[in-house]
Amino acid sequence: MQTPAHWTSDPLTPPDARAWDLLIIGGGTAGLVAAHTAAGFGASVLLVEREHTGGDCLWTGCVPSKSLLAAAHVAAEARAASRLGVHVGELRVDFGAVMEHVRSAITTIAPVDSPEALRRAGARVAQGEVVLTGPSTAEVDGTAVHFRQALLATGSEPIVPGIPGLTEVDPLTSDSVWGLTELPASLLVLGGGAIGCELGQGFARLGSRVTVVEAEARLLGRESRAASAALANAFAADGIDVRTGVAVTGVSTTDDGTRRVELADGSSVLVEQVLVAIGRRPRTRHLGLTAAGVEVTDSGHVRVDERLRTTSPRIWAAGDLTSHPPFTHTAGSHGSLAASNAVLGLRRTVRPDLVPRVTYTQPEVAAFGPDVDDPGPGRTVRRIPHTEVDRAVAEGRTDGYSALVLDAKGRVIGASIVGPRAGESLAEAVLAGHEAIRARGLAGSMHAYPTWSDGVWKAGLAQGRADLASPVVQRVTRGLAALRRQWTGRQWTGRGLD
Repeated sequence: MQTPAHWTSDPLTPPDARAWDLLIIGGGTAGLVAAHTAAGFGASVLLVEREHTGGDCLWTGCVPSKSLLAAAHVAAEARAASRLGVHVGELRVDFGAVMEHVRSAITTIAPVDSPEALRRAGARVAQGEVVLTGPSTAEVDGTAVHFRQALLATGSEPIVPGIPGLTEVDPLTSDSVWGLTELPASLLVLGGGAIGCELGQGFARLGSRVTVVEAEARLLGRESRAASAALANAFAADGIDVRTGVAVTGVSTTDDGTRRVELADGSSVLVEQVLVAIGRRPRTRHLGLTAAGVEVTDSGHVRVDERLRTTSPRIWAAGDLTSHPPFTHTAGSHGSLAASNAVLGLRRTVRPDLVPRVTYTQPEVAAFGPDVDDPGPGRTVRRIPHTEVDRAVAEGRTDGYSALVLDAKGRVIGASIVGPRAGESLAEAVLAGHEAIRARGLAGSMHAYPTWSDGVWKAGLAQGRADLASPVVQRVTRGLAALRRQWTGRQWTGRGLD
């Protein structure tokens, strides 16, 4: 993927020669949001990025992957159009044009995340490697920098496991896959999580013969069993060979350059390319964390408290290098919260229970909060199959569902949605969770008809009906109805109507 030209660094010393109010290490989503937030408060801010601002989300993550998926899903819709009586001619995928679309999306968004945009917001920007040398000092390419507060926002990188022969075949990752110039004829995706499933389905729909290998028992293991099953069915329809519950034991190259991937069950798969998508690890090495008194966990994540402060009082951390869910929206929220706490001395806290997640396959899989398969004691799940959602029926996509997880008081504390626009439908449920809204509050709000969010509304309605069916409520409502009947009866008698 093409990277921007080298950009000019600002001076490393603030104009007043004092320590920077906030030193931000990393120019991804967390760092960008933190810089805008802190500069908006009037703080002196220095953001240092070693490569290019925008981070993984812009250059190798959300933006390119969703751009690729847009093309892939259009291709799939064209192939399946006959189910609605629309017959399309021969389909041809121009992979070069697809990748040009991906690059175009990146370059269109890039100016928003650029050093120039940060400078306009009031922050200073420098390019270089940062090493912490103490609890309030650092070096940028050997030049000393002093700070009152610092924010670590260096993000994460793909994990390549130590499988025999894997590194020798130069596997693709979610970082390097965007350098492809030709569509692989065949591709093995190692990992059936969100990234593996998105890229696997994307390349399959563009024309690659795809095999997905997942060591766990099912795809998307953190999602509901119904969500995993729905995606497995979709993958089968796309012609994807899914191997779950089996590990890769070795990789080699045949005489003609083909990759041979050996599996623990004794089988093997021959493919042109291997894509590794088993997870990511925090970029915390070479930061000088020990010198600054910043502790890390066994997994290498920076240890933070509920306010995102590290074990060093002047240093904070945000985004993927913490142990919180590694999503762009998590990083953005962290950046704002950490900058506010660091610069203003606030005590805002994170809410891990309200972090939404979306896998942008078809069908989409979206969720937050407790597991709908096992929500825990005192909790209720209200699930609506999409056979009961009229928009799903009209579009012929009834294989999903919408489910709400409710606490003992009927308040929304989680949700799981499978189907088109699941991510958009989830937003209403997340807001309900944030504001401690009861399910009947969702049911009582008017929803446009027919929409995909009808599933969430009907799940709320199901709880409302269950509330009305309780013995206590039944006695109250029947009593009120009887009183009303008596009252109107007397009125009618007095008017000679009885």
